[in-house]
Amino acid sequence: MLARAAMVAVLMVSPAVVASQAAPGQTSPNRVALERQLRERTAQITRERLGLSDAQMRELERVNTRFAPRQNALATQERDTRRQLRQETMATQPNQARVNGLLDATISLQKQRIALIEAEQKELAAFLTPVQRARYVALQGQFRRRADQLARPGAGGRPRGLRRGGPGGGSRP
Repeated sequence: MLARAAMVAVLMVSPAVVASQAAPGQTSPNRVALERQLRERTAQITRERLGLSDAQMRELERVNTRFAPRQNALATQERDTRRQLRQETMATQPNQARVNGLLDATISLQKQRIALIEAEQKELAAFLTPVQRARYVALQGQFRRRADQLARPGAGGRPRGLRRGGPGGGSRP
């Protein structure tokens, strides 16, 4: 189906883009179609930029299905921990012990993220070349940045690396 980056983009983009089209508590009728289009386009970009065969694309989907839930959960934990740390340090009387615990948690989460990246890279190395893996890492970063942009109110436009054709567009990782 699609790369983990696409899943992240769908999870981050859909609420921001589609929620504005639906009444509170309702799912937009366009949401399913928008998510499908995003998944298809992301998979197409991934396949093209990495030069993947059908077999490689299937393997990439398998690896992404295996790692995406853990990576998403870890990203959520990291965001929550950073938010709590920010709140605590901005308090009139910050709780030093709490700040210390949150700093320790931040480091622990970073270690977990690195271990997960290493495990994913080991699996990717079984069917992707080193150049394909490097391009994939760069592409994931582009998708993540774009999702972050779209998740912010008032965001829009196309990031440089994801433009179609034209001067300055279509740069490859």
